[in-house]
Amino acid sequence: KVDHRAPSRCMSLYGSVLNICRKRSTSFCRDKGRKPSEAGNSPATDARFGFLHSRIAKRIGMKINSKNFRVREGGQINLKKWPTRVAPAYEQPDDCQKLLQTHVKNLSAQQERLYASDRYAILLIFQAMDAAGKDGVIKHVMSGVNPQGCQVFSYKHPSATELKHDFLWRTTRDLPERGKIGIFNRSYYEEVLIVRVHPEILHAEGLPDARRGSDKTVWHERYRSIVGLERHLDRNGTRIIKFFLHLSKEEQRKRFLARIDAPEKNWKFSTADVEERKYWKQYMRAYEECLSATSTEHAPWYVVPADDKLNARLICSQIVLDTVAGLRLSFPTRSEEHTSELQSLR
Repeated sequence: KVDHRAPSRCMSLYGSVLNICRKRSTSFCRDKGRKPSEAGNSPATDARFGFLHSRIAKRIGMKINSKNFRVREGGQINLKKWPTRVAPAYEQPDDCQKLLQTHVKNLSAQQERLYASDRYAILLIFQAMDAAGKDGVIKHVMSGVNPQGCQVFSYKHPSATELKHDFLWRTTRDLPERGKIGIFNRSYYEEVLIVRVHPEILHAEGLPDARRGSDKTVWHERYRSIVGLERHLDRNGTRIIKFFLHLSKEEQRKRFLARIDAPEKNWKFSTADVEERKYWKQYMRAYEECLSATSTEHAPWYVVPADDKLNARLICSQIVLDTVAGLRLSFPTRSEEHTSELQSLR
């Protein structure tokens, strides 16, 4: 029985079982009079090991448990212990597409109930390092949602007008109304991530505490402001789901090279992306503190392994479905008077 309480423990078990498989493969070679080093050269052994690998991956990875990726409130996050890749929830890419289509269909049905009930709003927040796949997740997971009930906002460098307001002002204007889904591609969390890595940005905001940009008090106060806002939104019917797409530095390098090699993707890449890679450790520390301080029961963070794009989309879609299902949405019931009125119009 697999323990699903944390992805790191689950993957540790996965690795342990695979090591057992390797040992058994070695024993098999010895029984057949071959050297253990020849195990990898034997088609029969490769077939046996591949079959076992597939069965184990299927048992551990085929069912997505949202809780595996959720950051516990009050916990201290060490991103090195959170995997950037887990056993996929699919066997073949075609299987992934079919499963994702099922998720999208279910989400579309839930969105219709969300709109009809007019009691809740859903806010999805995506944060990640460059090339982690935020745009792809949003595009594929929300592909079947009615555009009238969903809005996507991407936040770049704040304008001169936005800099004259508090750091939550520009995103607050774009919050979803009841019955709709709002998506923030980056968000107010940039103010405790990139601004923390580059404190000169904080100085440019002209705040009274700008001179204390290196003081942890500034960031702790911003965490409190964010948690307070999210608690207020939750009390008023907005359910918040926050995703951190956890990408490895090596996978980012591969995706950057792919953007250089593909002419149609050149526009996605710039020298600034390379410069930001130099601050990888600082970003990881900023994310660790941010996730630890702002993941709450009413607005949780989910750390989604992002080295496998297809799997990341399935995980995100399952988390959204699980959250919306928890709202127990239904279509409004008709009163007897309304029913009689409708019947009279037949």
